[in-house]
Amino acid sequence: MFIRRKKLTAGTVIQIIEAYRENGKPKQRVLKHIGTAKSAEDIKKLIDIAEAVKIQLTQQALAKNVNHVSGVYAKNAGKIFTPKHNTLLDPNALSEESRLILGIHDVYGYIYDLLDFTNPFPQPVRREYAAKILREVVLCRIAHPDSKRGSVAKLQKDFGITINLDHVYQMMDKIDDVFCNRIQERALAATLRLTNQKLKVLFYDTTTLYFESFTEDELKQNGYSKDMKFNQPQVLLALFVTTDGLPVGYELFPGATYEGHTVKPILEKLKARYQIDEMIFVADRGMLSNDNLEYLEDNNIPYIVGARLRTLPKTKQKEILAWGQEVKLQEKEFCTNNITVSNTKHLILSYQTKRANKDRHDREKSILKLHQKIAQSDNPKHVISNYGYQKYLLIEGDAALKINTDKLDREADWDGLSGVYTNQTSLSDSEVLDHYRSLWQVEESFRINKHDLSVRPIYHWTPKRVKACQWLSKSA
Repeated sequence: MFIRRKKLTAGTVIQIIEAYRENGKPKQRVLKHIGTAKSAEDIKKLIDIAEAVKIQLTQQALAKNVNHVSGVYAKNAGKIFTPKHNTLLDPNALSEESRLILGIHDVYGYIYDLLDFTNPFPQPVRREYAAKILREVVLCRIAHPDSKRGSVAKLQKDFGITINLDHVYQMMDKIDDVFCNRIQERALAATLRLTNQKLKVLFYDTTTLYFESFTEDELKQNGYSKDMKFNQPQVLLALFVTTDGLPVGYELFPGATYEGHTVKPILEKLKARYQIDEMIFVADRGMLSNDNLEYLEDNNIPYIVGARLRTLPKTKQKEILAWGQEVKLQEKEFCTNNITVSNTKHLILSYQTKRANKDRHDREKSILKLHQKIAQSDNPKHVISNYGYQKYLLIEGDAALKINTDKLDREADWDGLSGVYTNQTSLSDSEVLDHYRSLWQVEESFRINKHDLSVRPIYHWTPKRVKACQWLSKSA
């Protein structure tokens, strides 16, 4: 049924029409004539009435069909009535010829095969069943991030695919270093195909992933937690991505590892696999140390690494602050300064008004919270234990708390200032800084893993299972 508006000389006629077939030919008939109107307002009122009448007619038709079919079922219990052919079928005589499942396999499955992940196991013929299970779990994890048990249940419920949970764990036990290296090589090959160019820049950063456990071993260990889960063991995940945010390599380290100590081993691994002397290594200031810079220089690796300006010698700090004050007096929105450190190493300084405003806002927000904490409690421990406040506190006399105004003034001098080290003389200062700011690509990959794919917390115990679990997340 549908509502028809037909224009005539007398006005617009509103009718409810039924479409049907007679001897295979489509025909129509008027079920209800609602009325005729001329003005737009009256036409709208008639259409509203027609909608209500249409609902009433539909309900009556449905009730009539239900009564008819119920009567047929009462007479023919256990059989299926097909109105189109007006026949009765015996369900025991039915058999399934084939099944077509649409959804994640048509979209994610196509991409999975396009990346050449179809069977990455060593001895692929013997591992064909494991590869099939791997594919199903990865596809399901992309669409509905869940535990292995939850993925198995989801595949059964929504896609009619039955997988034994024990077989999933057995598949994970077959994931070894050869498997992971092969996957990373295929991911890199796919990246090069997509970008249609060589890798010129690699962004590097680390994050931590915690466990629902309090027991440590050689891999999961307590350490500095970026998730603020200091009482739970963790692993340190190191990741490389391209300028387009496409991951090309990762490595797991024990949870107590200092992130600066990951640079050498992972670059050694990359040197054995790729021509990294042709790529620019970009990393945050957390990776900066004299040993790491010397390693990059000695191995002629192009790099752009964040600089810790406030740990430089006092004379160098005074030079930087003097330049910053001069720029601020000139009221420039953005300015750079290239300082030669050695024949190959340069320090690129930058000042941004937007960054200065943000630094000031963050500091004022922290001070406001600190005032509130001091006012709420006479116990210094309640304030000192709060992360991020300690640097603004000054304890005098009998543990009396006071905000260190000198420290605040010194902090304000650094507002808007930042710097990076580089050995790339062929790039302009702006190009170097643009590359460094693009480190958000790695943070975006971490966000997708932690939130969209729900990679944390981890419930596996053995190091081999933990590594396999991380690979499943990276592949997804």
